[in-house]
Amino acid sequence: MLLEQTWRWFGSNDRVTLRDAREAGATGIVTSLHEISAGEIWPVEAIRERQKMIRAAKLEWTVVESLEVTERIKMRAPGWQQDVGSFAQSIRNLATCGIHTVAYNWMPLFSWMRTHLHEPAPKGGFTTRFDATAFAAFDLFMLKRKAAEEEWGEEAVSAAHACFERLLPVEADMLRETILAGLPGGHHRLTLEQTSEMLRGYEGISRAELRSTLAEFLARVCPVAQECGVRLCIHPDDPPRPLLGLPRIVSTAEDLRWILDQHDGDANSLTLCTGALGVRADNDLRAMLTEFAPRIGFLHLRSTEREPGTIAGMESFFEAAHLDGDTDLISLAIEVVREARRRELAGDKRSLPFRADHGQELLNDRERGAAPGYPAVGRLRGLAELRGALTMAERCMTKVEQECRIP
Repeated sequence: MLLEQTWRWFGSNDRVTLRDAREAGATGIVTSLHEISAGEIWPVEAIRERQKMIRAAKLEWTVVESLEVTERIKMRAPGWQQDVGSFAQSIRNLATCGIHTVAYNWMPLFSWMRTHLHEPAPKGGFTTRFDATAFAAFDLFMLKRKAAEEEWGEEAVSAAHACFERLLPVEADMLRETILAGLPGGHHRLTLEQTSEMLRGYEGISRAELRSTLAEFLARVCPVAQECGVRLCIHPDDPPRPLLGLPRIVSTAEDLRWILDQHDGDANSLTLCTGALGVRADNDLRAMLTEFAPRIGFLHLRSTEREPGTIAGMESFFEAAHLDGDTDLISLAIEVVREARRRELAGDKRSLPFRADHGQELLNDRERGAAPGYPAVGRLRGLAELRGALTMAERCMTKVEQECRIP
């Protein structure tokens, strides 16, 4: 079966080591040259040096996550063409080094967003959480964004104000820092003033215009990726709702269809993240996986659990254990194995990398320390559960095929 178990690693400063990844059962590493600023070219020498480090641990750098798309590109701000050129050259350099799967995202200003990083989980341990009311409180009463009151609406403003008034000073500081610090994989830590300034740069950029910019970006970089044999895999919005008045355009099945229509070929592929897409109850994950299976280049398998109620149409949720929550990862595992077998029968020898995306902090994870959402024990548990589910799906399919054969 052409499924490859991978593990997100944030470099030599990561408290979770390459040895941990190998002992968890991973064979592939998902990482990035985080020390290189967004918009700069990744040199071949730096890529090979990182490969050397990973291979010394008896692992292989399988997936780049992420090759950053600059805000200048998303806004078409001065210098954006140069940034696209750097992105394209980095693709060439990665291909030269034998790396052919590159994940990226198109989320304006912030990447994945949470309001709480160490929330008690229902069955013990700690998890990350997005509280929509707390986020509204940040937007309205800390950032004090222009037009925020109108966008949230009277009921949400009232709930957010009550939430803000209940916050102790230390809790308010933690909420602000959590949102502004940027989560793992991002390239910037912002102040309130910098956030407001960048939001002004996005003023007037509609959903249609953000789509138009993405279409032009794909038209420029996909031919390069196709020539190099690289899959560019766009990650869904997390959460899949507009934030801070900014449109998000990678949130639904319709969004994914539109993106894939912009360039026909493996160069324009998906990072299918069941956790991000699963936040929305109107996203049918199994149907989406089945429909888009041939264009999936990378899989993030995790589960989120929605909390009761919404505020201005936005859900609150937390990262559930991989086999709990609102995502039926068992049924999705069946579809993943079916697609892997289809590719194998078609003669496609490339592996389909997946990772246990995120994880709850369990046992000594908190004492050890790790990047938010990326503890050692919690991800080990998730990867083990997924490995079991995928192996069972494979064996069941093989057994059914054997029993159905005509003598």
